Amino acid sequence: MKRQTAAATLADMLESYGVTHIFYLPAVLRRMLREVERGTSIERIHAHSEAGAAYMADGYARVTGRPGVCMAQIVGALNLCAGLRDAHLAKVPIIALTGGRESNHRDRWAYQEVDDMPAFAPYTKLNSVIDDPERLPDMVRQAFRMATTGSPGPVHLQLAGNTGQAIENAEINYDQVTEVQYGKVPPDRPRPDLDKVREAADRISQAHRPVIVAGAGTKNSGAYEALQKLSESLQIPVATSLTAKDAILESNPLSVGVVGTYSRRSANEVVANADLVIFIGTRAGGMTTHFWTIPAKGTSTIQIDIDPGVNGRNYPTDVSIVGDARTVLEYMNELNVQIPVGRADWIEQITQIRTAYKNDFIDLYKSNASPIRPERIVFELSEAMPENAVVVVDTGHSGMWMGGMFEQRYAGQSYIRSAGHLGWAFPAAIGAKCGAPDRPVVCFMGDLGFWYHMAEIETAVRCGINTITIINNNHSGNQALRSTVSLYDGNPTQKSDELWVQNKTNFAAIVQNMGAIGIRVEVADEIGPAFKKALKMNKPVVIDIATDINIVAPLAWELSA
Repeated sequence: MKRQTAAATLADMLESYGVTHIFYLPAVLRRMLREVERGTSIERIHAHSEAGAAYMADGYARVTGRPGVCMAQIVGALNLCAGLRDAHLAKVPIIALTGGRESNHRDRWAYQEVDDMPAFAPYTKLNSVIDDPERLPDMVRQAFRMATTGSPGPVHLQLAGNTGQAIENAEINYDQVTEVQYGKVPPDRPRPDLDKVREAADRISQAHRPVIVAGAGTKNSGAYEALQKLSESLQIPVATSLTAKDAILESNPLSVGVVGTYSRRSANEVVANADLVIFIGTRAGGMTTHFWTIPAKGTSTIQIDIDPGVNGRNYPTDVSIVGDARTVLEYMNELNVQIPVGRADWIEQITQIRTAYKNDFIDLYKSNASPIRPERIVFELSEAMPENAVVVVDTGHSGMWMGGMFEQRYAGQSYIRSAGHLGWAFPAAIGAKCGAPDRPVVCFMGDLGFWYHMAEIETAVRCGINTITIINNNHSGNQALRSTVSLYDGNPTQKSDELWVQNKTNFAAIVQNMGAIGIRVEVADEIGPAFKKALKMNKPVVIDIATDINIVAPLAWELSA
């Protein structure tokens, strides 16, 4: 045992778990932050909003596989909670630390007395209060265990005191026990029922038109190599969820793209025409299946997931396998699975579908239209993206443009995206850069999303976090254009623009005044040179691209009625 303050104990434990950055909004755990400076190599990143801090921790976790740590005082805890919802949806490990009411202050109108615990419950795997400082070490261990095991996710610890001071100022007996295996996903690999694996392999050998749909679980498991081996050895095309977009290279002839709502037409066509869909590490949720229409109900399925509560929930399964995705796929790769003769016809159909999609969009990818078309931006990013880049993408139209059209050309590239919260991408990119300081981090988002957390430009400048942010600036939330026209029965009024149009803004000029580098692009041929220039800069860069307000992303391909 070691006698020391709880503040010093928490600092020591975070470092022992491999934490390199803490994202926070003052005032919270100030004594612990001082101990971090005195005795650890952990960097303290002071954000401008609690949600921004949570998104930074989220981006950090997605790149490193390690839990991101974010903190806020009691009165800001609910804002931090709102920022955890994207991590909850995307199955990302986060440790959220907040201040809370002291037990002898409850229900006495203490300063900032609020009860946020019920709000955290739906979005966390563990939501607990620490009133006794002696409980700090075992509860921190439990937090890391819960965040990283099984299907990962956020956890929340509320520490007594509006800034957590009631816990951190006390001296405690620290047992110096750290379970370092729970400092990264996955800490363990549950083995599947091998009879189920063999049953699935037999079912695959009988299918003429199988397809794999790979999701977040394949990424969390580190299963990409095993996935590609299975795909190539058995000649099975691969579609992915948005989260697992980087599971397979664009150049692989078996890659058909992102399936679902924010998707690529070729992926939806292939999955819709399959006679067996193999869901791996995906919940087969609404976005991945275009609200449970692709594949159609009644299609034969195999589902592989580490969470036993996932399999069969949205599609009844022919075979259900519970286990770590990489482990399951490695076992399956060891089996002598026969490929039916008819599989060759399916692969030829895949080739035709892939080719047709590319041919239909090539003119838009190279368009010189003015204002600029977003397809041209995505094409230029595909062409010039560094081999080891981390690509961070917002939701809404940004997710649609990039999810469907961005092409991953190198295995060293990573792709992370918002699970639904507009504005997530920029602070998440800051966190991603903290987790991968030696890699280029490129964020793609619209102007509507950038407005949410633009203040974090100052954070990036102050902390020397050199991200590149590409803004598709059409001075609007034009994903609402179709619905607005429909709402007004095809005859929108001048006042109807209030629902989705904003003032024209030059973000390049704004960020220059905040200490970053701003580049304004209004001609399509200048996109590539601007991006290459940004890659050479040693400062945060924002490339503000003026685009056509009337160009909307293509809707998801659907089965004919």
